[in-house]
Amino acid sequence: MGNRGGALHRPDKTLSNRRWKTKAWICCALSFKGRSREVMAPNRYTELFFLDEATALAAGHRPCYECRRRDATHFAELWQMAHGLPGKPRAADIDNVLHRERTRNGSIPRCEPASLPNGAFVLWQERPHLVLSRALRPWTLQGYGRSIDFPDTPVALLTPPAIVAVLRAGYSPILHPSAQFISGIGS
Repeated sequence: MGNRGGALHRPDKTLSNRRWKTKAWICCALSFKGRSREVMAPNRYTELFFLDEATALAAGHRPCYECRRRDATHFAELWQMAHGLPGKPRAADIDNVLHRERTRNGSIPRCEPASLPNGAFVLWQERPHLVLSRALRPWTLQGYGRSIDFPDTPVALLTPPAIVAVLRAGYSPILHPSAQFISGIGS
């Protein structure tokens, strides 16, 4: 689950035209300390639901420091290493970089899929695909499809480049079980 820092919905639980309220786009745990809340409650943040963490990262979200502190701390440590920073970045520093990359005015970088780390997302044949185990897995609402060999042509990179650098540095996002089944992991 994630959010974009505020209420993006109307009292009738329909989405407004607003797509974010702050630069802090976070990916949260579905359950935390037994808390329970009404989805799209009036005057509360709008919950966003993702297939898995790799999907959230591709959308430009980072791990939450409250409910996923260990992951957020690890992500920040790898961010520091990947970006050659002298010290651990603050959440706001990460958010500023990701906001710039999310609002790049439609300019989507292209790259060779074989150059990407596990967990990155690309657009190929007009569909999003997860890079995993040296292949592409088509994304669907139900999970990931069967493995597809890398195409011979460059593809559009959906995951923000700054997050791709963190994936290269060793961050392993939580994946939907269908990715593990298809890749043979854990079977």
